[in-house]
Amino acid sequence: MLNLQEKKRKYDLRIVLNAILYLVKTGCQWRMFPREFPKWESVYYYYRKWASLEVFDYLLERLCGHVRVGRNQSIEPSVAIIDNQSVKWGNNRSLNGIDGDKKVKGIKCHVIVDKNGFLIAVMVTIANIHDSKAAYLLMRVLKDLLGIKVILADGGYRGELIKNVKEKFSYVIQVVISTCKEQGFKPIHKRWIIERTFSWMENDRRLCRNYKLTFEAAEEMVKISAINYY
Repeated sequence: MLNLQEKKRKYDLRIVLNAILYLVKTGCQWRMFPREFPKWESVYYYYRKWASLEVFDYLLERLCGHVRVGRNQSIEPSVAIIDNQSVKWGNNRSLNGIDGDKKVKGIKCHVIVDKNGFLIAVMVTIANIHDSKAAYLLMRVLKDLLGIKVILADGGYRGELIKNVKEKFSYVIQVVISTCKEQGFKPIHKRWIIERTFSWMENDRRLCRNYKLTFEAAEEMVKISAINYY
């Protein structure tokens, strides 16, 4: 006779999640978890399982909606901000290309955030992919978010991209460029929010250099980092 009683877990799932968050924050290797956490094989098993089931995407969506409602905002944003950040490669096996503008060899992390700086979508490419080409592909991730109407961007997203995105996805890309001619730093209206998001990401050592061998794995690390914002 089959035993229908549910098998008891060896590790609490909260401890497993804490271990994954620890890995992203400290940048340690999988095999170098402190003894307080479960064995790295178990943590890695759950990480791969949750990534394949899109659990991290679900957590991001629910947490973002919960915080937005708590701030008396609609559960889905109407305005978003897009930008990218180049990240240096970590070893000879990791993905890499050369960003000629920023003189960085590695990858580009393309993200879209809401007005709070919370992550909505992410896509990772090699660093030599042009911003406009990556942005068009990133719009496919947003196709189910009907609440977004306007996406703020910098000058790198000008040109045919604006027309193509409007016709294909019905999103309006609004390019915001600084008009200040004085020297020194001055935040650009709304667009400074995504720069703050990048600064949050840089607090996690796993995102400061890329050691991942696939784009999907690098994207999951960004999502896990964003879960810790809330």
